Amino acid sequence: MAVEPLSQKEIEDRLTELPGWSVDGDRLTRSYRLRSHVAAAALVAHIAALQDELDHHSDLTLGYNTVSLSVNTHCAGGALTEKDFALARKVEDIAPGHGAH
Repeated sequence: MAVEPLSQKEIEDRLTELPGWSVDGDRLTRSYRLRSHVAAAALVAHIAALQDELDHHSDLTLGYNTVSLSVNTHCAGGALTEKDFALARKVEDIAPGHGAH
């Protein structure tokens, strides 16, 4: 089944439900700050497991006490799709449990 790109209006509507997330070029992005490097690494591991579960993977960057994500849908020509926003919602669900803000 083909994954359809979202319209600009659909992207804007979905962003209102995801505070802290933004669009940078053709990618949906978010950075989190955590209390320590170990906490940040634990969040990365949890996100990696979610991505495997969803079969949709972002670029993840682990800093000393930060985690950054950047995602779009390759099979939709690098456009933003519902898959990207579904991943973002799942990450938003788990991030507070790791102390991320």
